[in-house]
This record gives sequence, C-alpha cells and structure tokens, in this order.
Amino acid sequence: MIAITETKAAVDRQAVIDEEGEWQLGTYAKLPVVAVRGQGILLYDASGKAYYDFYCGHAVTLTGHCHPRVVAAIKEQAERLIFYSNIVYNDVRARYAGTLMAVAPEGFGQVFFCNSGAEANETALKVARKFTGKPTIVAMDGGFHGRTMGALAMTSNPKYKKGFEPMLSGVGFVPFADIGAVATALQGGIVAAVIMEPVQSIAGVRVAEPGYYSGLRELCDEHGAVLIFDEIQTGLGRTGKMWAGEHWGVTPDIITLAKGIASGVPMGATLISSRIAETIHLDEHGSTFGGGPLACAAASATLSVILEEGMVEHAAHMGELMKSRLGGLPHVKDIRGMGLLLGLALDVPAKDVQAAALEKGIILGTSGDPNVLRLMPPMVVTNADVEHLTGVLTEVLRAL
Repeated sequence: MIAITETKAAVDRQAVIDEEGEWQLGTYAKLPVVAVRGQGILLYDASGKAYYDFYCGHAVTLTGHCHPRVVAAIKEQAERLIFYSNIVYNDVRARYAGTLMAVAPEGFGQVFFCNSGAEANETALKVARKFTGKPTIVAMDGGFHGRTMGALAMTSNPKYKKGFEPMLSGVGFVPFADIGAVATALQGGIVAAVIMEPVQSIAGVRVAEPGYYSGLRELCDEHGAVLIFDEIQTGLGRTGKMWAGEHWGVTPDIITLAKGIASGVPMGATLISSRIAETIHLDEHGSTFGGGPLACAAASATLSVILEEGMVEHAAHMGELMKSRLGGLPHVKDIRGMGLLLGLALDVPAKDVQAAALEKGIILGTSGDPNVLRLMPPMVVTNADVEHLTGVLTEVLRAL
C-alpha cells in the first residue's frame, strides 16, 4: 500500500503509479505526474517539483488550486453538514441557486443541480424533448458532451463510441459553423433541440463567425427548437464574458455548466429559461447528490470569488496578453479561442510540445486536432505566469 506520512504527506511516487495501474480501470492515458497538492496556478508532485498548470485538469480549477476562500467555505460546511438530498430544503443550496440565477442571462428562471457535465447535458436533452414533444436532437461535428449514453450520443467523435453501440436514437450531426446545414436539418419540424459548445474545445478550440450564433438563434425560434449552449468549459467567465453568448449577443434557452463551477468539487448545473422551466413538474427528473450542501458551498464561494475579484475581466485581459506573447513564437501558425480558453495551432505535433514542456514544469493540454495545444489556465493567472510560459515555450519550440 502507498505510504504517506502524516506530517509532510511524503508520497512514494512509484507506489502510487503502480497501485493506480493495478486497481484503477485503465481508461485514462496519464501524464507522468503524481499530484499531491496545489496552490494557485502551481501543482506539486510527490518529489516536490512545481508545475505551472495551464490545463487545470480539463479546465476545472477555475479559481486556481485551493483558493483560500473556497477552502474556507468547504471546511466550514464540512463541519456543519456534508450532505442531505433534495428531499429537504437547505440554506446553502437556496442561497447559491439564487445567486447563480441572479447572474444568469435575462429570461432564465430556474436551475437543476447535478454532479457532472454529462449529467447536465442529459438533463438538457430530457427537458428539450419534453418541452417540444419532438424526438430529434441536432448536434455538431467535433462536439463533445460527455460519456454517459445520452451525452455520448450527442458527441460526434467515433473513437468514444466504438464498442458501445447502438447509441441513443434521434441524434443527427451537422458540420460546425455551417448555418446552412443547420437550416436543412431543422426542416420537417421534428427537431427538439440544437446543442453546441460555443467554443469547441476538444476539437481544437474552434470558434465560428459571429453571424453563425445569431443565425442559430433565429433558426431555432423559427422552427420551435430549443437552443442549448454547452458551457461546461466556457461558462462563468473563462472566455472573458460571464456567458459565451454575450460575445455575440445571443441568449440560448438552456445552458449547461460543470468543470470549474465548484473549483474542483464535483458538480454540474442546467440553467433553464423561464418559459421552459415552468413546464417541468414534480418527479420528472432527479439526482440524489445534485445540489448537496458541500458542493453548493464550494460553488457559492467560487462564484463569489469570480464576481468580487474581477476575474471575468481579468480573463479577457490575460487572454489578449497570451495571444500577443505567444503568437509570434516558432512553429505557431495561429492562436484560436478567447479569454483563457486558447488553442495554439502548430506546424509540429502538439504531443511533442506537451511532453517537452512537461519536462520543464509546464502542464499543457492536447486536443482532437494533433497539431493544436490547449491552454486553459486558472483565472488567477498573472503576467509573470504568462512570461514564464512564453519563455519555456520559446525554448521548447526553438529546439523542435
């Protein structure tokens, strides 16, 4: 078994690797890092080595590792009440729901809490089908919405589906950023919803032209379809706006959230417009752990930090700084995305750059595009952090 001392939490690195390899189902390709603690943008491994975390464990640690206000909220709530289900009311859940909906786009009425992005998208799927009474969902090529069977059916990449067919019926795919294809798919009046990531992260940080998003809104209104924005990575300010639709003046009918919503405590949420929320009735959906007090305390503290510390505006500023500093580096052809969700399009394999940067203490992400690196640092990233990243990437890319 792994030996951990109580004083300094010294960890036998190889024992951790061996034991996870023996007992954890082998579904993840892992970086050779044994993470034991974190603070801000820094993640520390078992040997004490510090890594600048520009990936945030799939864009999760939105306020940085172990933000003091989030830690304090979790500690306080854990001493008071860790969990009770939605069979009773709870003060922390009530306050957080009200605070979250107060910053939701105009026209949004209520929220459903769950535990992950996949669950949030499953909720959106169910709600859209019930509200419209229609059977079909339109999703985007390159989109990723989760790995449960319903969310997987709306995810386009066949590598995630192989061996798990048949998928949930009634889902069709159209090319991303092709408004004509959406218009064609909506003909016939049987489409319940169009679901999309405003920025396709895993596909290589792809963003469409502004008119595409307004066109989606107009088409969904015309054909009576629900417009769902999967903001699991883009939501809560990461793109430099609280909600990605603000960049284009577009408000969807449903927004799904997860990832950074509680700074690393598992949580998801489905925000639902008032006209749809009023049609959902008792016992039509549920989640045992959704909206548990501990998760809501972490999520409430996360939202407070984002709002009170000006992190949305900071994300916009730091995104522009990263674009300006990284855009001229060797092998960088283009920088995609917005705010703190960026993709570096390279003329060399992204995995080679990721591996070389990791050796120098920088964690970066790859994507479905083999030549695109993903950068998703926490919203506490500083100018000095960006300069350090620039120096390391300059050295790495020149060596290639």
